[in-house]
Amino acid sequence: MAKILAVLYPDPVGGYPPDYARDEIPTITGYPGGQTAPTPEAIDFTPGQLLGCVSGELGLRRFLEERGHTLVVTSDKEGAGSTLDRELPDSDVVISQPFWPAYLTPERIAAAPRLKLAITAGIGSDHVDLPSAISHGMTVAEVTFSNSISVSEHAVMQILTLVRNYLPSHEWVTAKEGWNIADSAARAYDLEGMDVGVLGSGRIGQAVLRRLKPFDVTLHYCDVHRLPQEVEEELGLTYHPDARSLASAIDVLSIHTPLHPQTQNLFDDELIGAMKRGSYIVNTARALIVSRDAVVRALNSGRLAGYAGDVWYPQPPPPDHPWRTMPYEAMTPHVSGTTLSAQARYSAGTREILEHWLDGRPIRPEYLIVDGGGLAGAGARSYTVAG
Repeated sequence: MAKILAVLYPDPVGGYPPDYARDEIPTITGYPGGQTAPTPEAIDFTPGQLLGCVSGELGLRRFLEERGHTLVVTSDKEGAGSTLDRELPDSDVVISQPFWPAYLTPERIAAAPRLKLAITAGIGSDHVDLPSAISHGMTVAEVTFSNSISVSEHAVMQILTLVRNYLPSHEWVTAKEGWNIADSAARAYDLEGMDVGVLGSGRIGQAVLRRLKPFDVTLHYCDVHRLPQEVEEELGLTYHPDARSLASAIDVLSIHTPLHPQTQNLFDDELIGAMKRGSYIVNTARALIVSRDAVVRALNSGRLAGYAGDVWYPQPPPPDHPWRTMPYEAMTPHVSGTTLSAQARYSAGTREILEHWLDGRPIRPEYLIVDGGGLAGAGARSYTVAG
């Protein structure tokens, strides 16, 4: 029998379960490109429930315990003596989410001789040290595409929030109890006519481009893999071979590239300085793609007109993280990919992966980042992806 350790974010402050705003959510059976939504044998939850927190348990407890397996769920993942570190040495499976990542470092992997499977409930597995996972013989899997559209919607929302100066305007009628239209309008612009670019045109990046096209903007993109000509023509895209070319041509940048050595701290003082004065950056990919302090300096100097995103480092960030107090920001916790709609899909996908792994059956190739158990069939990847 297997021991499964799930590291999930804490319950709502007001208690669990919350009062849900809706009675149902739309049923999504497939994604652009033809991939089907997760297809587990069954689910033990109602779609639309809060599943990603500790009490939600991704809807897995009944399924696992009826099969005789052990499920341990915690949000305690950092510091000496954390529950993660105490429970990890005899765990067979670790489940985590990008929003509350269980950082599987080389040291933690070395201390877990039984660990054979790491599942990301969602997309983005850079919290797992992949070289160590490979040498350890682990399988690393994620629920590809389960929350890609969720993230793309969040990115578009944050672009509009920054350009239209929404949050300061909202504060005038709430926190400040005023009306001050001039103050609200003084930093508000139309998105129409602007040059908007995405760095990384994978699933999320393409979804952002498609959602922005109706705003009558000029669209740009940069990726190591150029999109097919018919896609470029359909969306009216301008291709840029490198990040500097893209950054210097646009008014708004949305980041959707994976984090790897070539993208870490890519947007430093020099590259941000190459952008137009008054540009905006939205980053829903990974925080370390930008230099934390360079962003703060650019906002204070006016080089950037605004910065938004929902990714931080570390996660959660400390109370004194400078992004909490920098000007002209529209930051959120890492919530873009954990809507109640997305949770239904990535919880179902996590169960599907577990069903196959526990039975010794092949896991979907599109879910596999590292195939350490020979269960992939063909097509397993050996690197992380951002959507």
